[in-house]
Amino acid sequence: MATNLVNLEAVGKVYGTRALLDGVSLGVSEGDRIGVVGRNGDGKTTLVRILAKLEPADDGRVTHAGGLRLGVLTQHDSLDPAATVRHEVIGDMADHEWAGNARVRDILTGLFGGLDMPGFPQGLDTVIGPLSGGERRRIALAKLLIAEQDLIVLDEPTNHLDVEGIAWLAGHLRARRSALVCVTHDRWFLDQVCTRMWDVQRGTVHEYEGGYSDYVFARAERERIAATEEAKRQNLVRKELAWLRRGAPARTSKPRFRVEAANELIADVPPPRDSAELMKFANSRLGKTVFDLEDVTVQAGPKVLLKHLTWQLGPGDRIGLVGVNGAGKTSLLRALADAAYSGGEKQPAAGRIKVGRTVRLAYLSQEVAELDPAWRVLEAVERVRSRVDLGKGREMSASQLCERFGFGKDKQWTPVGDLSGGERRRLQLLRLLMDEPNVLFMDEPTNDLDIETLTQLEDLLDGWPGSLVVISHDRYFVERTTDRVHALLGDGTLRMLPRGLDEYLERRERLRQATTAPGAPAAAPAGQTAARPSAKSATKPAALSRAAQKELQRIERRLERIEERQAALHAKMAEHATDFEKVAGLDAELRELTDERDDLETRWLELAEEG
Repeated sequence: MATNLVNLEAVGKVYGTRALLDGVSLGVSEGDRIGVVGRNGDGKTTLVRILAKLEPADDGRVTHAGGLRLGVLTQHDSLDPAATVRHEVIGDMADHEWAGNARVRDILTGLFGGLDMPGFPQGLDTVIGPLSGGERRRIALAKLLIAEQDLIVLDEPTNHLDVEGIAWLAGHLRARRSALVCVTHDRWFLDQVCTRMWDVQRGTVHEYEGGYSDYVFARAERERIAATEEAKRQNLVRKELAWLRRGAPARTSKPRFRVEAANELIADVPPPRDSAELMKFANSRLGKTVFDLEDVTVQAGPKVLLKHLTWQLGPGDRIGLVGVNGAGKTSLLRALADAAYSGGEKQPAAGRIKVGRTVRLAYLSQEVAELDPAWRVLEAVERVRSRVDLGKGREMSASQLCERFGFGKDKQWTPVGDLSGGERRRLQLLRLLMDEPNVLFMDEPTNDLDIETLTQLEDLLDGWPGSLVVISHDRYFVERTTDRVHALLGDGTLRMLPRGLDEYLERRERLRQATTAPGAPAAAPAGQTAARPSAKSATKPAALSRAAQKELQRIERRLERIEERQAALHAKMAEHATDFEKVAGLDAELRELTDERDDLETRWLELAEEG
């Protein structure tokens, strides 16, 4: 029988006049891996701080098992700015001792890219004071993971980690024997790591078995049985459930929840996006040209990030842009935005960006735009527009859209200066959408947003007819909102990845292994740009490289056309389901397209490997 590690009995906590926790009783046992979710401000962080005895409860009792070894990662580290990384992470261990420890080696490699910590000026002897918040965060996480723990409590551990770092952390936590309680908005991470969920809502905590997918299924079933009056919330849960049942669970060993009940719930739920209909709307709003890049070079100061880039962003394209930090994702979006906002006048260091005449761009950057703190929330939105057309006949008032994004009637009169960081991020999104863009760039849109707000945003984007480019370390959000993934691998190129983020992680792992082989340059840490290998690719003739790139572009365009034709054929087959002769002809064409697609993807991969 598993030993009980922590008990909360009838715990209550009040801030001002609001009860964040009201009579909450919970327990954590050996082997538990618990994910904590809920809206921002509903008490997730307060719950785990009380659980860890970092904050007292107003009512009730919190008990820890005798001799409990507890490690806590809070949102603000307590590292000594005058100390070195070695002192905080390795402590008193001698070099031969920690270097011979498999766990220490794995953690340093996973979080920093190698034992010598490339990217830090003096490696392990770097002083902590001048480091960035993201670097300090990784140091605090490494310090916690290296120690032996019975229970690990993590508050937003994926912040400042890229896709690669998050994948490593998920694998590391799965392999540990420590119990885990984790607050995070990263739904992919929750599905990979957690076996139970705590949903913090209005002072109470609802418990669910399984990871995030199981939680969505169980919550939808619970709300159906209870016949709740929250019809809008239930519709969103069912819509996300439909996407999960048709997509994400096929890539996991989950769900354990009853599949029959889940299928019954989604029997009448259409796919989240009608791609053909959206493409038709996008073409009518944007025409044929959105952004065309020809032989473009993108620089950040003297550093060349992308070179000889030929690429098209077409009407209705939904692109996820991933890559190591510093590879040029944000710089590429800024170059496109500069060209759009200047009417094509501002161009990159080399090459040319052609912008469609009808492009109306909205760019959500990582920085939260400063607004007059005296404005009310509703006023800040109405200053952009009082009503918005979201496409496909969906029109909303500013007040209605505010409600969709968690600003209720009362909250709409709150001064902007009184909003939290997450609420300001939501307001920034609202103002962008109110401007009725037909092209949307989103750079880390999930920062500071809770899961419920992310679900609302995904729902709005499902019916939004325009071109979308998303930069995000949130794997779930990228897979949920985009159709194709392009990657910047730190070698100056942009590559389409037919198999998405799985392929990206495989490529990064191969690069890491190649660059850590004897005599090879050190691999880049998770979250930093990899050093370019000095292998034969560096000696290839430039003309051959450009020729290969042109062929890659041709293949990508053909793959897009095949994808569109396959979608149309599936629709026709459904339309003529009773006409067997017609269906047979359509099926034959579909098989030919599938064979052609397989050949093209094989050739694409060959070219990409050569590059």
